[in-house]
Amino acid sequence: MAASDTSPLPAKQPVTLREVAAMAGVSVATASKALNGQGRMTAETRQRIRETAQRLGFRPNSLAQSLLRRRSFTVGLLTNDTYGRFSLPVMSGISDALVDAGVSVFMCNVEDDPRLAQLHVEAMLDKRIDGIIASGKRIDRHLPVDLANLGVPVIYAFSQPDPDAIAFVSDDAGGARLAVEHLCRLGRRRIAHVSGPESFAVVNERAQAFRDVLAAHGLPVTEPLLGSWSEAWGHDAVGKLFDGPTLFNKKGEKPDAVFCGNDQIARGVIDALRERGLEVPGDVGVIGFDNWEIVAEATRPPLTSVDMNLAALGREAGLTLLSLVGGQPAAPGIRKLPCRLVVRQSCGRPPDG
Repeated sequence: MAASDTSPLPAKQPVTLREVAAMAGVSVATASKALNGQGRMTAETRQRIRETAQRLGFRPNSLAQSLLRRRSFTVGLLTNDTYGRFSLPVMSGISDALVDAGVSVFMCNVEDDPRLAQLHVEAMLDKRIDGIIASGKRIDRHLPVDLANLGVPVIYAFSQPDPDAIAFVSDDAGGARLAVEHLCRLGRRRIAHVSGPESFAVVNERAQAFRDVLAAHGLPVTEPLLGSWSEAWGHDAVGKLFDGPTLFNKKGEKPDAVFCGNDQIARGVIDALRERGLEVPGDVGVIGFDNWEIVAEATRPPLTSVDMNLAALGREAGLTLLSLVGGQPAAPGIRKLPCRLVVRQSCGRPPDG
């Protein structure tokens, strides 16, 4: 018996532009112009060439296209968000905006290391990227690298921008207003606020919006309890709210709702309320912030939370970068994008909800 042939099959050779042109019955030059959206020809001819290329599985030579158009069709995303809590949703939105334009995104984590950040920026520039998007873990801190005067467009998304740069951030004050207005529509009248460290700009923005909504509704305006961004702090804060001096005008009155600065704090608040025999939302309604689904949906009861729409924010940043790369001007400044309230079971729905 003859031994079976175990030699590898020859690799399939990529389809060439010449083969596409021959199959479509046009010159190589005409095929190239049709696939690049250039040249003068009938719409029928251009469509026939494109359909032929698709049927044959033709893939343009990206290097040749880059040299021709002086573009790499790649964008760099710099972030110091090690866990990806904020940068991954932003990147998802960026990729969604760029994929139809044939642009790829690669992310570099710079942590909080200026030397590492500079190395990543130099590597991006060596690869002749079309632009950079800088994203972080908070909007009031700049990444540890100078991104001015790089010779490529730079957009900031969920990070503190350079002066005269373009930045996209979530409207934290607007998100807080959504949450507190929702509690007011539910008939809650003694609303407390538990949030993170005072050093964060978003903490102060949300706290001011909290005060403004309460004042507009003629409700007692209380000062927020500030601590860490943790479940432990949320748990401890309930002790301060229910065991300490009352926050409200009438003696002995305790909160019937708590607006929390993030979802971890909210989860700690709910756990502590349960330990006291208080029902959520029956006795106390609770709303978080961030809509971190892995936390919000696993909370018992599932947590109503403010979503910062980070994917939409990333998409807007990506589209704006595309415009800049294409030579379209864009005014500098900070664009605040609206948040949305995701209603679950931790506070209930208003009568008209």
